[in-house]
Amino acid sequence: MDMSFEVIQALKAIAREKDVDENLIIETLQAALVSAARKKYGATSRIVAEISEDQSRLQVYCFKDVVEKVEDPEQQMSLANARQLAPDVEVGQEVKIEIPPEHFGRNAIQAAKQVVIQRIREAERDRVFKEYERRIGEVVTGGVTQVDRGGIIVNLGKTEAIVPQREQIPREQFRQGNSIRAYILEVSKTAKGPQVLLSRSHNDFMKKLFTMEVPEIESGIVEIKAVAREPGSRSKIAVVSNDDKVDAVGACVGMKGSRVQSVVRELGGERIDVVLWSGDPIAFVTRALSPAKVLHAEMDDKDNKATVVVADDQLSLAIGKGGQNARLAAKLTNLKIDLINQSQYNERLEFQKVARVPISGISGIDEDAKAKLLGAGYESAQDLSAAAEDDIAAVEGLGASAAATIIQAAKQAITEAKDGREGAKPGAPADDAPEPLPEGGSSEVQD
Repeated sequence: MDMSFEVIQALKAIAREKDVDENLIIETLQAALVSAARKKYGATSRIVAEISEDQSRLQVYCFKDVVEKVEDPEQQMSLANARQLAPDVEVGQEVKIEIPPEHFGRNAIQAAKQVVIQRIREAERDRVFKEYERRIGEVVTGGVTQVDRGGIIVNLGKTEAIVPQREQIPREQFRQGNSIRAYILEVSKTAKGPQVLLSRSHNDFMKKLFTMEVPEIESGIVEIKAVAREPGSRSKIAVVSNDDKVDAVGACVGMKGSRVQSVVRELGGERIDVVLWSGDPIAFVTRALSPAKVLHAEMDDKDNKATVVVADDQLSLAIGKGGQNARLAAKLTNLKIDLINQSQYNERLEFQKVARVPISGISGIDEDAKAKLLGAGYESAQDLSAAAEDDIAAVEGLGASAAATIIQAAKQAITEAKDGREGAKPGAPADDAPEPLPEGGSSEVQD
């Protein structure tokens, strides 16, 4: 079969237009023609499609063994028939039979054409998939082609993408023909081709926008350490400078707020608090609760919890509308935040002073046992009530039966102290107890 130069060049032109490897198209055409020939000459026939060195001619051949007696017509040919094609051929040799175009039939040629077209489509889809898979994490701009409840369809030029509803900014509206910027979140293969998933609500979209607006972030001088978002409403972003001469917050905010406002506009007016990150959780949580002013903060590393104290008139500001400010601060710092006002904090301190029962004040434990417990590091009823029986039983001179009695006595002492709290007069604070915060005073956490 002689495929004309014009046909082969036309296929190459299509390959270039679709940005598909030309050799892949030629190989596909060869395979398609071999498949078509085998449908006519038999599935086991030895069919080969050969292309000339200058790729101007493609011919299809069938190879058969020359035998005296034909037992397999798909693989063999009689000597008499073979000599009609090659007069000098002998038994045991192989003949090469050219298959003319008309032997294929119109349907076979059409099927070969469809195989090539399908392979071009598959190659194009695979190329697009690989291109956008490499670009996951980038921000792209496209045109909105369709908007419905299921999402926003975006034309990226080489393919279409979707911003599903869950990845959109609430209350944000786009119409057909609008330009849209979004973050490439995911790329997957589907029956219809590559599916590019975009997001405008993802934390990394905000990170990328700041990177595009702030040269210091792009160069690595300023680093984004954490982001907490409630898309379309409010966000907090923590940054730090790797150069003492560069103010990380100032670089992100920009002259007269120009840089941060560019991001705010892109996010549909989403309010953004830029705070300075710190490796000290107390300093970090204090800044994260901005604009509220923190008086005091303390960490409970065991529960990954921070107790934060603000002035009475600052509590609502620290909590924020619907708890938003405190909620975002917790997300940003990855801490549980116990947010209380100054009055509540002082009440807690007073209760701790009244309710703390030293071992000497616990009835039901003899003096010898008290001395042994003090020597083992137990100083109060609270220490004993929180201890395991095995730990107390392990104290030299005590045992399992004594441990149970001691814990019960400690719990009873605490209960009695709590019951007597109402009429109790606060005594001198314990040596390790913090002093109450003065009413109306302030104590800023130092960096």
